[in-house]
Amino acid sequence: METSVLLLLALLVGFVLLLVRGHPKGRGHLPPGPRPLPLLGNLLQMDRGGLLNSFMKLREKYGDVFTMHLGPRPVVMLYGTEAIREALVDQAEAFSGRGTIAVVRPVFKDYGVVFANGERWKTLRRFSLATMRDFGMGKRSVEERIQEEAQCLVEELRKSQGAPLDPTFLFQCITANIICSIVFGERFDYKDRQFLRLLDLFYRSFSLISSFSSQMFELFSGFLKYFPGTHRQISKNLQEILDFIGQSVEKHRATLDPSNPRDFIDTYLLRMEKEKSNKDTEFHHENLMLSVLSLFFAGTETSSTTLRYGFLLMLKYPHVAEKVQKEIDQVIGSHRLPNLDDRTKMPYTEAVIHEIQRFSDLIPIGVPHRVTKDTLFRGYLLPKNTEVYPILSSALHDQRYFAQPDTFNPDHFLDANGALKKNEAFMPFSIGKRICLGEGIARNELFLFFTTILQNFSLSSPLAPKDIDLSPKESGFGKVPPTYQICFLAR
Repeated sequence: METSVLLLLALLVGFVLLLVRGHPKGRGHLPPGPRPLPLLGNLLQMDRGGLLNSFMKLREKYGDVFTMHLGPRPVVMLYGTEAIREALVDQAEAFSGRGTIAVVRPVFKDYGVVFANGERWKTLRRFSLATMRDFGMGKRSVEERIQEEAQCLVEELRKSQGAPLDPTFLFQCITANIICSIVFGERFDYKDRQFLRLLDLFYRSFSLISSFSSQMFELFSGFLKYFPGTHRQISKNLQEILDFIGQSVEKHRATLDPSNPRDFIDTYLLRMEKEKSNKDTEFHHENLMLSVLSLFFAGTETSSTTLRYGFLLMLKYPHVAEKVQKEIDQVIGSHRLPNLDDRTKMPYTEAVIHEIQRFSDLIPIGVPHRVTKDTLFRGYLLPKNTEVYPILSSALHDQRYFAQPDTFNPDHFLDANGALKKNEAFMPFSIGKRICLGEGIARNELFLFFTTILQNFSLSSPLAPKDIDLSPKESGFGKVPPTYQICFLAR
């Protein structure tokens, strides 16, 4: 009996030693962090509030650059403005790899412009930027599209006659239609059933990706993927969106005019045809499908969520909305559409939009990066393919750059003369080579939609400002604002 017990103990000790010796920490010289358990990693250091809370507590002990083991894999955390800038800007190429988000990996794998790496990513990003510019991004035509969409929204809001409504799907409609006009070459009616179904799938998926269960899946995906859970619902949702994209691609293929490409999909199909004899081409069906999904999802959900947070903040702080309206009345008036040239004359409005983005902190832990080669960083050696989390929330709440980081205060972006001031810690779209592809479109949308709504409507809430809760419904990969009711009262 004793012999069998000793043998079992010996086997267990041997197994643990094998795990520890085979642990990735042995390669290179990673930054300090809590000692991980075999397989479980730093599960014991996990906070019930989720990954971000866990990282914040560890940062207090280990500093701005530290290692945390998410399950068996080490991830280097970059905390604060300086650390993130040193990595993503000063060593941009080395930190330009893309890490994984476990719950969406089964769908995206390593394809599409957001999750690709190496030459595939560089090729797709170059193509996507050039094509989106051709169809509006960075040109006057995208401004006109946003202005037209804003007027459609104004008409829709007038129909409500000041009754309380949940703005979620309307804000999704307007942001989705801008990216749809570029990618699919069309906009959708706000009552189109298929369109509303897609928007609902986006909303549910973003909420699920940001949930606590998805954060747990990030730690133990190798084990949990065999069981039912949030990850399967996310894959199911994204697959339904891909089915719609596939149908659209087939329609484009059937009606393609090589001399007159209508949108992103047409342009990609023409490039596929041009490179069909190249067996190593990145212009194939899978990259098309997952690039369109990436652009469609990101182009819809991020801007619409920022607008939802923005108008909730305007209900909470009505004096801010009143000051914005005063500036709108002085610069634009009530008889013409807001345009992008108005920006430079409206520093307070611009400061409010910046502060909405900072305070809403939409992607708090950033989209994961990985180093593309063995990389020396602040005296540590990060082996090639080490995953890196640039904690964007830590920059957006950096006390060295924002006097009251936990308070909504547009003065964070205004100098003593009331002019808009640049802030190095403002990085809601990330920074460096992996900066958000649609940053330009998003900034234009936020300004034109925000000013057009406040030009035409005053805001009211069924709740008193002091009773409005800003706490997010979910806070993980993304932050999902609480649902709320708002009244748009014609001015």
